[in-house]
Amino acid sequence: MCIAVSEFLYKLGLRLAHVGFIRSAIDARADLSAFKKKPTIRILAGVFAIGFSFVMCWPAISVLGGIALHLRMPLLLVVGGPTLYFSSHLCYMAGMALSGAEYSWIFLRWLIRIGVESLLNCAPGMERYGG
Repeated sequence: MCIAVSEFLYKLGLRLAHVGFIRSAIDARADLSAFKKKPTIRILAGVFAIGFSFVMCWPAISVLGGIALHLRMPLLLVVGGPTLYFSSHLCYMAGMALSGAEYSWIFLRWLIRIGVESLLNCAPGMERYGG
């Protein structure tokens, strides 16, 4: 028996909507209104550190891989890749510590609500969920 993908996604959305955290995010219509107030320097530094960690990691490792390939020195990538990844992770963690869990929590609740509502909109022939 083959289930259509849209029906599978809809059923997945229904199951997820019964989880307490997700249910509360949907019921509260979790949004990003907390981001409208002016952020502090600490929060801005944290968000910058998080963004910098993304820019720092994979592009830098890719460039390092290209250099290692060009110089025919694979050990450069073997040692430098994990070192760059670890330093990027430390930068990410510092950013999370600076910006605090409050903004991460707000964003996570909003993202989960949007994700589950989009799954619930996958049912063929059903009206849209969540307005």
